[in-house]
Amino acid sequence: MTPQDDAIFEQNTPLMVLVRPQMGRNIGAAARAMLNFGCARMRVVAPRDGWPNPDAVALASGASPVLDRAGLFDDLPSAVADCDYVYATTARGRGITKPVLTPERAMAEARAMTAAGKRVAVLFGAERSGLENEDVARANAIITVPVNPAFYSLNLAQCVLLVAYEFLRQTTDTPPEVHAMAGTEFATGLEREKLGDHVETQLGQTGFFFPSAKAASMKLTLRNMWGRLPLTRADVQTLHGILRHMARTRDTD
Repeated sequence: MTPQDDAIFEQNTPLMVLVRPQMGRNIGAAARAMLNFGCARMRVVAPRDGWPNPDAVALASGASPVLDRAGLFDDLPSAVADCDYVYATTARGRGITKPVLTPERAMAEARAMTAAGKRVAVLFGAERSGLENEDVARANAIITVPVNPAFYSLNLAQCVLLVAYEFLRQTTDTPPEVHAMAGTEFATGLEREKLGDHVETQLGQTGFFFPSAKAASMKLTLRNMWGRLPLTRADVQTLHGILRHMARTRDTD
């Protein structure tokens, strides 16, 4: 990573705290998921196979700097001692009185807190059984992902990815929908109008508007269709070409 890329580690994004992770490859995959969505601050609590872990590096791909900077802790209390607010991720009910939020809602809160300079952590449990009740008890709130109730177990890295994605979504100004125009532009109102005229002329010559009492309604339906379609100038030109070709073919029959 370049010095410019390194700046991401100085940003106040949520700490992703992996509590007693079992497999190095899942830690590496989690690091990769984090960096994909702009979260680079990882803490690892009592990893089963020790630390550093070569399997984690192998799965992290280009995200190994996340692992290099990850904090290693012996227990959860020390890992979150400096945090202002802590979320615990869990897929099942715990019988514990706490707010239960979707990732979207939780990361909206986290975004506001980190913007105010607060340190936020998200806890993720071990692959086999997730977080223990003692872990969840140390959190301020619970994050639960809406999943299929018949199969609710998420891979560790998948869960990290969902949370990191939602945090980035709260901070990005990426529009929810764009059109890749591929060198063209949307058709203007005048171009749509002329296309509608051309269609009506050609269809009229084939006797399409029958009976005449329904012609106005049929033409209105067609105009509504042209207005509803996201036609580009290239689309309009192509349709004009098709109509002209069909007219020439009909005239030569």
